[in-house]
Amino acid sequence: MGTWAVDAFGNDYAQDWADDLHETNNLDAVEDTLNTVLESGDYLEAPFAAEALVAIEVLARLQGKGGPRTEDSASVDEWVDARKAKAKPRTDLAEKAVRALERIVSPQSELRQLWEESEYGDGWLATVEDLRGRLQP
Repeated sequence: MGTWAVDAFGNDYAQDWADDLHETNNLDAVEDTLNTVLESGDYLEAPFAAEALVAIEVLARLQGKGGPRTEDSASVDEWVDARKAKAKPRTDLAEKAVRALERIVSPQSELRQLWEESEYGDGWLATVEDLRGRLQP
C-alpha cells in the first residue's frame, strides 16, 4: 500500500475507494464498507480498515464535522458537497462507524499493527481518535 499521510485519505486504498464513491449517489458504499469491517472475522485486514476510515470521514463530513479539506480529500469533499443538503442523518450508520473504529484500533487490526511498526503510529492513532470524536453527538 502506498501511504503518504497519517490521515484517512493519505493512502492508495483510500484514494481508490473515494474514486469508486463517485459511482453512487447514496450511502450504500459507506454502509457496505462498514459492514465488511464489522463482519470480517477475528482479524481485520489493512485494506478494509483503510477504506472504512474514508467511509467514516464521509459520514462526519455529511454531519458537518469533517476534518481538514486537503488535496487528498478533494474527491470525497466534492461528493459530500453535492449531497450534503439532501442527506438525511442515519444514526444506524453512525453507530456502525463507531463500532468499526473500535475494530480498526484493536490489536487484531492489521492497519493498526502496520502503523505501530512505523515511527508515525502515534500520529495515525491521534487522527483516528480525532475522527471518533467528530462522530460523537
